[in-house]
Amino acid sequence: PKTARWGTLPHPGTSPVLMVGDRATVTVDTVSHEGILEDQGRDPVRFFGAYGVAERDVLTDARDIASSALERDPDADGPHVVTGPIAVTGAAPGDLLKVETLSLYRRADYGIVSSRHGRGALPDSFPAPDTAESAATRRLPSGAVSTFCEVQVDGKGRPLGVIPYGTTGRAARFPLRPFMGVMGVTPADEQPLSTVPPGRHGGNLDVKVLDTGTALYLPVQVEGAGFYTGDPHYAQGNGEVALTALEAPLRATFRLTVLKGAAARRAVGLIDTPFGESETHWVAIGLHEDLNEAMRAAVRAALTFLTSRVGMDAASAYAYLSAAADLEISQVVDQVQGVHCLIRKSDIGELPSEIPLQKGEFMSDTTASAVCAGTEGTP
Repeated sequence: PKTARWGTLPHPGTSPVLMVGDRATVTVDTVSHEGILEDQGRDPVRFFGAYGVAERDVLTDARDIASSALERDPDADGPHVVTGPIAVTGAAPGDLLKVETLSLYRRADYGIVSSRHGRGALPDSFPAPDTAESAATRRLPSGAVSTFCEVQVDGKGRPLGVIPYGTTGRAARFPLRPFMGVMGVTPADEQPLSTVPPGRHGGNLDVKVLDTGTALYLPVQVEGAGFYTGDPHYAQGNGEVALTALEAPLRATFRLTVLKGAAARRAVGLIDTPFGESETHWVAIGLHEDLNEAMRAAVRAALTFLTSRVGMDAASAYAYLSAAADLEISQVVDQVQGVHCLIRKSDIGELPSEIPLQKGEFMSDTTASAVCAGTEGTP
């Protein structure tokens, strides 16, 4: 409880729970909100016990947070438990914070998928008031429906999520792909924001490709950046249609790097919104309350990257995106909806060492010299 927040993001007046240097690695034991929320009794031992989970297998920190005095307004705040803010030495507004996810480890062998509040993709139909209860699915007094999902390992040692259905022992089994749903920097807003909608600060992006071995670039808004994380997932389908993914706790290790001036420009060009990178793809992220507008925002971000960093002219970049890029729905359930555009690195080849200027753009002599020399210049 001393290093966590519940339902709201840090704001400029929030004291950091940890201060680290540039390029520091940080390990965070994250906690899922599922099993500790008010409509689930705020008692994870009792809640998970109803699914057959032994008390010893319920995380101590989940119990501590559920029984703590952490402030949360269920009517206004989000459900997520976030750890932070973590201040990074030297980070300032105008910089980029590069968040590399180095490793993710399961902290439990079970999780929950929930549908509640009519906030999924089919709010008129789910959660259904006549939902039949089973060993895996429970309908709570609030009307929410929680489905228990066990983690099993197949014959090849691969972990699978298992959701039983019917009365004949059948089950849906699917591969796990852990990732952190919430990764962000502290917004400049003076009042704490809900953890639910993502934004320029990142936050509840729910982009499932941002898993182990990927990087997320976030525009810094306050001194020290104020990184935070939470909402751990074991698996999620694009869309997250029921409202939640397979929510379950992870131990996450990140490297936090401050990129200034030319170094930021070399990473993502003129992008000033959250932007991802994996070993194989660049990931342009679009956010908007309207899903169509989120798609357009993702296309614009992809165009900005291709023109300002790769050096393509706008017409060629637009044609390339139409011919080769994949736009995927990140999620449709977080008030602000998300679409991400996947750009294959293998299609582009080596990036230019000199970053092309756009018409009307000015770069100082100091920065231009640094870019040409391949070293970091002034912002």
